[in-house]
Amino acid sequence: MKAVLTFVVLSLAIQVAFAQKKKPSSTQNDVEAIKAVIVKETKSFFETDKDSWKSCWLQVPHAYWSFADSTDVNYYEGWQNIEKGFNDYFKMSKPAQVQIENRWDHIKIYGSAAFVHFRQKILGDGIDRDEQSEIRILEKDEEGNWKIIHVGVIRKPSS
Repeated sequence: MKAVLTFVVLSLAIQVAFAQKKKPSSTQNDVEAIKAVIVKETKSFFETDKDSWKSCWLQVPHAYWSFADSTDVNYYEGWQNIEKGFNDYFKMSKPAQVQIENRWDHIKIYGSAAFVHFRQKILGDGIDRDEQSEIRILEKDEEGNWKIIHVGVIRKPSS
């Protein structure tokens, strides 16, 4: 009887473990959704698709964008300032077909918020940029979609 009970318990444990491996967890789904929003925001920026770029952001007063390299530092605080700060870019820039290479260093989800650190390299369309160290903070909107609230970019100079 003990052997049969042990066999049943082990069989159930193996079936549960196998079922969990087959079905992606919500965390895995969230990680993929977070990566997709980040890639979409970058791609939309280079394609000068303001509506698509804007759809990646949670348009809130605590939104923040910053960029720093060896020549300058820029930042905007609050969604209204971010949108206003990029108006000329979207009006005057021409779309660029680029390849985006991301190396995801850390993605940490805290309930309905997430912290992401990654390295990014932009290639193509005559653009040769140094690798950038980037941070994103995202929050879920009312529909449960991940949206960016913070962008921090530091361009690392070539060695």
